[in-house]
Amino acid sequence: MAKKNTKRKLIGLVSNLSNHRTYYTTVNTQNRTTKGQGKLTLRKYDPIAKQHATYTETKKNLGRNEVKARKS
Repeated sequence: MAKKNTKRKLIGLVSNLSNHRTYYTTVNTQNRTTKGQGKLTLRKYDPIAKQHATYTETKKNLGRNEVKARKS
């Protein structure tokens, strides 16, 4: 079995029209070290809106599985 490449990070792509995550992709974190590069944007087909839309990069889970800090 092949090794898992830890240099690549899984991201979700969210449509600007329907705000749904339809596509997922991986990005190389070593090539995207500077903050000036911005987020990844792609133009892809949105099956909910039934037209092409701009998709922007977000986290894969959008905070659903992250542990929240406790209030003390």
